[in-house]
Amino acid sequence: MAEFQIEKREVSEVDIISLHGFLDAHTAPQLESVFTSLIDNSKYKIVIDFQNLKYISSAGLGVFMAFIETIRENSGDIKLSAMQPNVFEIFDLLGFPMLYEIFDTTEEAINKFITN
Repeated sequence: MAEFQIEKREVSEVDIISLHGFLDAHTAPQLESVFTSLIDNSKYKIVIDFQNLKYISSAGLGVFMAFIETIRENSGDIKLSAMQPNVFEIFDLLGFPMLYEIFDTTEEAINKFITN
């Protein structure tokens, strides 16, 4: 099974989720649990840090689509940051840049929440 790890931290009421390794059908439920926990705790300002994510499958992409509507209905958003070129290509190919704000750095994504 592919290696996958999630780290969580909070900055100014923004939850930063750092992904490490490989996000696929086997590891996607771990990320689903994180989103479910955030929503259960009324935390809707979320930045995903992709800096250390090496691979994402369609199952991994599906996790983001599964939760975005609920988060936006609660005046929140999911902002994506620090993607490796191979990961960005997958998001770009499927039109995600039209649906999500994607930032070069996690700090830029955090600041977008703080300044709005």
